[in-house]
Amino acid sequence: MIGDRAAVTRFPAGHAAEDGALVRAARRGDASAFARLYDRYARIVHAALLARVPRQDVEDLVQDVFLAAWRRLDDLRDPAAFGGWIARIARNRATDSRRRSADFVELPADLQGPGAASAELEAHAALDAIRALPEAYRETLLLRLVEGLTGPEIAERTGLTPASVRVNLHRGMKLLRERLGGGPAAAREER
Repeated sequence: MIGDRAAVTRFPAGHAAEDGALVRAARRGDASAFARLYDRYARIVHAALLARVPRQDVEDLVQDVFLAAWRRLDDLRDPAAFGGWIARIARNRATDSRRRSADFVELPADLQGPGAASAELEAHAALDAIRALPEAYRETLLLRLVEGLTGPEIAERTGLTPASVRVNLHRGMKLLRERLGGGPAAAREER
């Protein structure tokens, strides 16, 4: 079973090898190598955070994740595993952030009154609906819908197989449509 899971989440060999070379260069102090890693994974980290924390906190947390990665780069045992490692750091930071902010809820300064329809409110509702989906679909949907990545790009950057990405997008979109449009799943939940 573990062997099957590893096969599903393995990065393409060339991509991982490039990551490993960039990590080793960054460890030697090459800031441009770390900048390349940032370029490769900033959207992954952004989507992982957006799936879990309030939108207004995401940009700061993206910077926090990469700062933590930079400081802990020597702790990474397999430099070729940078993608999975930084995604895990992002998920852990999101969990930490939620724990810290669980005691209060700050209302946005531009909060509109009930009944006010706007694109922003609809976007917030869609984001809330995505956050309520099973974890397997959240990041994949956000990478597609918010970050604008294609299926092959998502597969390359997350280490998921293209087939897994297709399944996650298909099932996630189906659930999202049902929840936003009051489809069969929403009707079952209301019973």
